[in-house]
Amino acid sequence: MLHFSKWSIWVTLGILLLGIVFAAPNLLTREQAEGLPSWLPHKQISLGLDLRGGSYLLLEVDVEGVIRDQLETAKDAARDVLQKAKVGYTGLAVENGKAVVKLLNPADVDKVRQSLRDIDRDMTVDIDGAGNVSMSLPDTVIQQRQVRAVEQSIEVVRRRVDETGVKEPTIQRQGEDRILVQVPGVSDPAELENLLVKTAKMTFQFVDQNVSQDQIDKGQVPADDEILPMDESNGRAGMPAKMAIQKRVMVSGEHLVQAAAAFDQNGGPDVQFKFDSVGARQFCAATKDNIGRLFAIVLDKKIISAPRIQSAICGGDGIITGQFTVAETSQLAILLRAGALPATLTKVEGRTVGADLGADSIAAGKLASIMGVVLVVVAMVIFYGMFGLFADVALIFNGILLLAAMSLLQATLTLPGIAGVVLTLGMAVDANVLIYERIREEMRNGRGPVTAIDQGYRGAMGTIWDSHITTIVSAIALYAVGTGPIKGFAVTLGIGLVISLFTAVVVVRLITATWLRYVRPKELPL
Repeated sequence: MLHFSKWSIWVTLGILLLGIVFAAPNLLTREQAEGLPSWLPHKQISLGLDLRGGSYLLLEVDVEGVIRDQLETAKDAARDVLQKAKVGYTGLAVENGKAVVKLLNPADVDKVRQSLRDIDRDMTVDIDGAGNVSMSLPDTVIQQRQVRAVEQSIEVVRRRVDETGVKEPTIQRQGEDRILVQVPGVSDPAELENLLVKTAKMTFQFVDQNVSQDQIDKGQVPADDEILPMDESNGRAGMPAKMAIQKRVMVSGEHLVQAAAAFDQNGGPDVQFKFDSVGARQFCAATKDNIGRLFAIVLDKKIISAPRIQSAICGGDGIITGQFTVAETSQLAILLRAGALPATLTKVEGRTVGADLGADSIAAGKLASIMGVVLVVVAMVIFYGMFGLFADVALIFNGILLLAAMSLLQATLTLPGIAGVVLTLGMAVDANVLIYERIREEMRNGRGPVTAIDQGYRGAMGTIWDSHITTIVSAIALYAVGTGPIKGFAVTLGIGLVISLFTAVVVVRLITATWLRYVRPKELPL
């Protein structure tokens, strides 16, 4: 146990040196670290929300609304199929989780059977002899689509947060239909909520100019129209509060490939956008054939602009104008670039963690860590003398390696994580205590210095491995089932235990073996 080959000595010293190098950037400010040359280590420990301050949001995904929307889409598609086939029908609606319709002539079933099934291949289409048609989704498909909606929502939320330039956000699924968002450095959760919960579904639809304002006020519009409000903040001056919009979507926002805040020729803020090739063709056809008509830009069922088509627009580029502020154009551009949410998000919980509270937590954590280390160092010297100093040197390297590992892995340090660090530093000398007590037993049995140390290490290794492995398994379990702060505690505890195994079993043993080789004591000062 006391023999070290040359290569193992150099590997051990290399690991300790790398630990110092990768931990060093944490002594600099964040700006100084980012200014280091790219070939030098510059990563620092990421501070969690409870230390750095910021905004916390818990959002709920309307997974049931996803299925309702898909049934409504199937209903609208069924209307188009029946009208195209010139089949009479009545009672087209969504009821009890099904899209239903009754054919006036049951003999027309064969004309539309396959077309109805092609609307959504995952749907079950039931048609009885009386011409009653019902379309529904099986439970397994519903579950799959709800899971997919949550996953897509997480991705859209992540893109929206990333577009703001915020670093080190935490965005993760919580439970079956909730999303946890923690954004350090953002002090206004209301602003964050406004950015994240908007569905941002944009469509281009024609205004039905044959419907009078009096009909709109009374709600008397054709079945193919819908009444939508004008966005009060962004609508043009002089435009009515509500307009009749044709339900048919001419171009969908999903074909947008670029959106950016800009300024028009008069210096007013606007949003410039660009379509992909499919969207460009659709936009060109819609504008070329309808010069003079009002073309509404609809965002989340609100009209943000309704310009008149002056000429065909076939380049794929467009501009959204309105009574915007600069901040509103920036936010709208972010929403359009990140894409639409597949489902509605609702805020369940939101709070702000102040930077001052984070600073107090860091100060308290530093004080606890320093006090813990000092007490452990003093206790080891009192109980074990020179061998206690060996353990204290390893303890210092334990802290350095832990700092380096968390910086390299970009693990997030939270307030419970600091507790994990303090606990790890205390447990770091636990293995040395076991070894030293076994060495004392061997000394009492009359063994010489070299034999006593060798047998002490051999006798204690089984217990050391058992205690560390069981605690590491506990840390893995905490990380697997825990959320937020619990994960932070588990990360620091798990990394710290692995490092303490290295420092206690390898580093202290190397120091002890080197001391024995050069001093050759007749008795151990233990």
